Amino acid sequence: MDAEVLIAGGGPVGLYMAAALLQEGVSVKVFEQRQTRNRHTRAIGIHPPALKALAGVGVAAPMVQEGVPIRTGLAVSGGKTVGTMDFGAVSKDFPFVLALPQFRTEQLLEERVTELDSGAIIRGANVTRVRDDGGTVTVEVESGAGATRRSATAALLVVADGARSRLRSALQVPVAGRTYPDHYLMGDFDDGTHYGNKAVLFLEPEGIVESFPLPGGVRRWVVRLGQAAGPAAGPHDLAQLVRRRTGFLPDTSSNSMLSAFSVRSTIARRTVTGRAVLLGDAAHEISPIGGQGMNLGWLDARELLPVVCAALAGRPTGSQLREFEKRRQKAAVLARRQAEVNMMLGRPLPSQLLGIRTAAIGAAAAIPAVNRWAARRFTMH
Repeated sequence: MDAEVLIAGGGPVGLYMAAALLQEGVSVKVFEQRQTRNRHTRAIGIHPPALKALAGVGVAAPMVQEGVPIRTGLAVSGGKTVGTMDFGAVSKDFPFVLALPQFRTEQLLEERVTELDSGAIIRGANVTRVRDDGGTVTVEVESGAGATRRSATAALLVVADGARSRLRSALQVPVAGRTYPDHYLMGDFDDGTHYGNKAVLFLEPEGIVESFPLPGGVRRWVVRLGQAAGPAAGPHDLAQLVRRRTGFLPDTSSNSMLSAFSVRSTIARRTVTGRAVLLGDAAHEISPIGGQGMNLGWLDARELLPVVCAALAGRPTGSQLREFEKRRQKAAVLARRQAEVNMMLGRPLPSQLLGIRTAAIGAAAAIPAVNRWAARRFTMH
């Protein structure tokens, strides 16, 4: 199972990194603990910089073909549109935010990796230990019902095993964490609105409701809650919250995904440790509100790619790795700040204060320069 680069985690970031390395002629093994893909994952928004990165591994075109390009976002309050955000000027090649369920994004990336190397992905494999001798890195892998143990050795290890990364802990990487008073319930239903391919933020006294189009005539609804959703929360509860705040009543019989989550953030204090590099949620967990986490991971990987190739070619890369780490940590902090702003704008307010905030959003959206700036910030430019 030896390769030049080992990747722990076969989610969207690990699969993208594998495809990018394989295109450069680098041998790769991806160890993914899950035997099957999770169809209830949260991420749906793919921003223009990430689409540019994905185009580099040949998957942006099929993603765009299947997904919904969101070119306009609306802010609505009390049934009236109070502001509009246009994404047309944010990118020449991808003037939109693409909505595509994460499980389909992963499928397309996995197909690309398999096309490049049919044996690169190993499912049901859990990386449990790491040993770095300074010249190579060796991992211990458990697989199968009997927890068969094997080892694999490579020049480098990419850790992309998610926000609750066990390997980050095994590598003794400290983290800086925050928790927030923000809780959400979200679900996918047949689209019964008139908004088409537009994203809508309903700014209401009880808290924000976010609404995004998905392929197949489906719409995602995300409702801010006053407290964490209980285990009994179901599609009917979400539909009634949406109706009370927006006037729209999703058809509960069409519900295809339901998920509740509370918000926290975690940023690793270092992302490079010996011959291991942390990417994606293993390096920085960002609030899902704003859809930046998955995109941030892809941009990490795109920036890491030339450094890995240089290291494998025997060139000194110490300063490059330090610069990579510094830039990506800065990007993570900026993404966290943007997510915090997004959450703050969605918190409940008394009617008078809500009116002031809504008027301010509408006034800012009406200024073209501010609108363009906000659109670029929202799409991670």
